[in-house]
Amino acid sequence: MFTGIIQAVGQVAAIESKNEDLRVRVRTGKLDLADVQPGDSIAVNGVCLTAVKLPGDGFWADVSGETLARTTLGTLRVNSNVNLEKALTPTTRLGGHLVSGHVDGIGEVVERTSEGRSVRFTIKAPDELARYIAEKGSICVDGISLTVNGVAGSQFELNIVPHTLQETTMDSFQAGTRVNLEVDLIARYLERLLQGDAAANAEQGGVSVEKLQDYGFIK
Repeated sequence: MFTGIIQAVGQVAAIESKNEDLRVRVRTGKLDLADVQPGDSIAVNGVCLTAVKLPGDGFWADVSGETLARTTLGTLRVNSNVNLEKALTPTTRLGGHLVSGHVDGIGEVVERTSEGRSVRFTIKAPDELARYIAEKGSICVDGISLTVNGVAGSQFELNIVPHTLQETTMDSFQAGTRVNLEVDLIARYLERLLQGDAAANAEQGGVSVEKLQDYGFIK
């Protein structure tokens, strides 16, 4: 588990092809690895990876074909900058929100505009994720815990303050940039719970208006 509070911006140092998988070496910059052991988890652009080797200035991790298909990690190149966060501990400040590091889909930056010293981004999410994104709710973008400022269909807006721009990769985001998205854990599990016994039916769809009426959420 993670908090979505980025601890460092690292850099891809090497990429090795392993049949249909990849092994990636990441230099971790200011990220303190003194308490990291082989087998520990580190989020890279919001993707939970396992450190398999610790050469001193960073770590090696294997990236499966499944991860390459469902995230933007396959587009990384040597010298690409990446957001890094170590897995949380029982004493970690939960400054963001609970993040699993399991990417739900890939979004795309639609627009970037300046607002004073801040920057407002509009991002389009995959249509199937739109129902999990709510105004003033939480979303994880490339591993960064952020608050949704507005929603219109499958697009949502984020207002990013200077500190976040400086301490993450977001300052490099432009229209067309593809990003990893993880929706709020509570929203994801709530939908499944509302299906009740019908969740065991492989043909059962998501939450419907009728089901929300049955549970008293709407009249």
